[in-house]
Amino acid sequence: MATNVGGIDRILRIVAGIALLALGAFGPLGWWGLVGLVPLATGLMRTCPAYSLLGLNTCPVDQRAA
Repeated sequence: MATNVGGIDRILRIVAGIALLALGAFGPLGWWGLVGLVPLATGLMRTCPAYSLLGLNTCPVDQRAA
C-alpha cells in the first residue's frame, strides 16, 4: 500500500490512539477504548484504507511510496 498519511496527521492519529487506549484501560470507555487501535495502527503504518477509498492524501509528494 502507498503511504497516504503525512506528518501532522500521523502524530495526531498516534496521540489519539494512545489516548483512547488509555481511556479504555483506566477510564470510562472500557472495551470501547480498543477503537484506539485503528488510529494508532494507521498512524504507525502511515497508510489509511479510508483515505485510499476517498482519494485523500496528507503525505508530501517527496515521501510517497510507489
